[in-house]
Amino acid sequence: MKSLIRLGGIASILAALNTVALAEETYTFDQSRSSIGFRIHQFLGSTDGKFKKFDGKIAINREEPEKSSVIARIDVRSIDTGIVKRDNHLRSPEFFNVEKFPEITFQSRSVKQTGPERGDIVGDLTMHGVTKPITLHAKLLSSTNDTKQARWVVTAQLKRKDFGLTFGGAAETVSGIGQAVAISIEVEAMRAP
Repeated sequence: MKSLIRLGGIASILAALNTVALAEETYTFDQSRSSIGFRIHQFLGSTDGKFKKFDGKIAINREEPEKSSVIARIDVRSIDTGIVKRDNHLRSPEFFNVEKFPEITFQSRSVKQTGPERGDIVGDLTMHGVTKPITLHAKLLSSTNDTKQARWVVTAQLKRKDFGLTFGGAAETVSGIGQAVAISIEVEAMRAP
C-alpha cells in the first residue's frame, strides 16, 4: 500500500512538472526562414527594405497567453534597400548612425489575445538611442498543435520622427519621404530543447 501511495505521489509530481513544462515554451527565431521588412512612402511611390541579420526569442504560455513574451534584436548594419549608396547613407551618422547605435531592440511588456490566432504585443522598441512603446499585431500561421515550430506574421506602424530619424532642416521637406513606416515581419521559430 505504501509503495502505491509513493507511486501515486511521484505520478502527481511528474504530472505537475509536465503541466509547468507545457505552460511555457521557448522558441528561437530561424533567421533563414524569417524576414523583417519595412516600407516607407515617397513623392511618387514607396521604398521597401529589410534587415538581413536579427535574432529573437518567444516564450509562449499556452494556458495563459497574456503571460507570453517576446524579445528581438536587429543588426542595423544589415539594412538592405537594394541600393548600396542609399544603404550606406542610412548607416551614416546623418541617419541611423550605426557606429553609435548598432542595434534595434524590442522587449514586450504585455500580450493580449484578440482572436483565436491573433494577438497584440505591446512593448518597448529602442532605435537610434530612443525607446518608445509600440504595438505589434501578430497572427499565428502554423497549427496551434505544433510544438516544434511556429510561424507568425506581424505588422506595426511607427513614425520616423519619434525616433529622431529625420534629415536636418529643409532637407526633410525637400526629401519627400513620409513619416509613417510600415513594418512587416514574418517569423518562423523553432522550439528550444
